[in-house]
Amino acid sequence: MPYQAEISRSNPSCILILIDQSGSMDDPFGAAPTGKRKSDGVADAVNRLLQNLVIKCAKSEGIRDYYHVGVIGYGEQGVFPAFAGQLKGRQLVPISEVGNNPARVEERTRKVEDGAGGLINQKIKFPIWVDSIAKGGTPMCEGLRQAKSIISRWLSSHADCFPPIVMNITDGEATDGDATTSADDIKSMSSSDGNVLLFNLHISSSNHAPIEFPDLPDELPDDYAKLLFQMSSRLPDYMWMMVQQEGLIVSENPKGFVFNADLVSIIRFLDIGTRPSNLR
Repeated sequence: MPYQAEISRSNPSCILILIDQSGSMDDPFGAAPTGKRKSDGVADAVNRLLQNLVIKCAKSEGIRDYYHVGVIGYGEQGVFPAFAGQLKGRQLVPISEVGNNPARVEERTRKVEDGAGGLINQKIKFPIWVDSIAKGGTPMCEGLRQAKSIISRWLSSHADCFPPIVMNITDGEATDGDATTSADDIKSMSSSDGNVLLFNLHISSSNHAPIEFPDLPDELPDDYAKLLFQMSSRLPDYMWMMVQQEGLIVSENPKGFVFNADLVSIIRFLDIGTRPSNLR
């Protein structure tokens, strides 16, 4: 069975996140007037994911390098590593270095239960590794090509790893061609444990309900949504079980794709898409 390899310090895996940082990401996030831009929502979700990965790999002696993680942006400046601060310019970074090198730590406020049926504001520390950017076009094809190159180099020295996971977050069509071939090239690569997984997450300013983990393109509203569906990998069996545990009704053969994602579905998608099957 594929996707069963142990993820450990001696056999780490790789997670690569691609972020659309084009000008349209400056548009409002969702239909509600929250004041949050799409680029803000995505940056917050990715920073939260990185923090959760650090926590997941933290042990009493420190952060264990179960993963090497990369964040690649594509927008006005082309395709480039998106880490800020000390990690700027790095393509893949051991998770211990990620944990020890946030660009900054902001103070945020969140609502928590007060124990009497109400909510109160609580201040929290929120580490930032990736900034909100929204400028230029959408060179997604080049982003996927660079992802292929990064993953190919990883696989050349980690042939038996749990297959790398590539997550592409976008709100629009590629402005540099048809991304299908580049996506297929990524999905055709493999370790001894299975093919590389490519998941796609579409976000918009619409108030329509998200379409999460579909198995067929029939309900998708346009050709672009169907293209992203086609580009996406099928969920491995263990991820399919996780989706069911989240209470989502899905078929037995869903794809790692969400259309018209809201903040809740973005966070859930990133969490499910990066949960290991065998972490030790």
